[in-house]
Amino acid sequence: MRQLNYQPNEMARSLSKQKSSTLGVILPHIMHPYFAEFFGHLEAAASQQGYRILVFNSQGMDEREEECIEICKSNRVAGVILGSGSFHTEKFKNLNCPLSTMERFIDEGAAGVECDNYMGGTLATEHLIEKGCRNLLHFSGVRETSMPADDRQRAFKAVCESRGVNWTVVTSERDDYDRMDYYTMIKEALEQYPETDGIFASSDVIAAQTIQVCRERGIDVPGRVKIVGFDDVLIASLTAPTITTIHQPVKEMAETAVAVLTRVINGETVPAQTMFPVSLIERESTK
Repeated sequence: MRQLNYQPNEMARSLSKQKSSTLGVILPHIMHPYFAEFFGHLEAAASQQGYRILVFNSQGMDEREEECIEICKSNRVAGVILGSGSFHTEKFKNLNCPLSTMERFIDEGAAGVECDNYMGGTLATEHLIEKGCRNLLHFSGVRETSMPADDRQRAFKAVCESRGVNWTVVTSERDDYDRMDYYTMIKEALEQYPETDGIFASSDVIAAQTIQVCRERGIDVPGRVKIVGFDDVLIASLTAPTITTIHQPVKEMAETAVAVLTRVINGETVPAQTMFPVSLIERESTK
């Protein structure tokens, strides 16, 4: 085998064993720091369980999503982990393998993994108010795309109303998310709401670009405006100032996504939903 450089045919193996050693992973944005970190932990966890990964970048396009499904079927994957934000999971009815979801609503999925987005929104908003902010702005998720992360916005509104502070929510466009370019949205919001003194961004990427726009406009952070992000990916500790953010336990969430899917593949019963607590990491953007 070594002399001939023989490589086993995984398709033939799956046909003979009636079971594949491959997991399909469908992500909406492979370049996004959150999904990049998630995939790194996911691949390591899958490898420990003896699985290889077939990864797809759906890019939020329907035709691409359909293609991902067909490739998963043709490769007879043992299971699918779905992190794409735009999939309608009823497309998976005839997939003939278990599906677990990451930070999305469960339709056809056997199990879902989420962080406590409402807790995160509450912690972020209360932190800004405790720091003296009274005119709060929230850069929320993609307009007309319903996701569990929308609970961050709901918590923001609830806390602001209960504490009697002024608040505004600005939603992003799909193109902003796809390009990871929120510059125009942030610039226009700061021009429209010049009294803003506290900003809760729904991701660290948005928070980082907010710092950039503030610097261009001569707005001191954290002196004039305080900023809280969400995710606690690497970029949050690389900006100047560094970003106060809501920490998601991404490593644990990725490991759990693989673990629950593996249990379903083996015929075990698993919880329909696993929710992880979050915590606030205070850095320079609110000090």
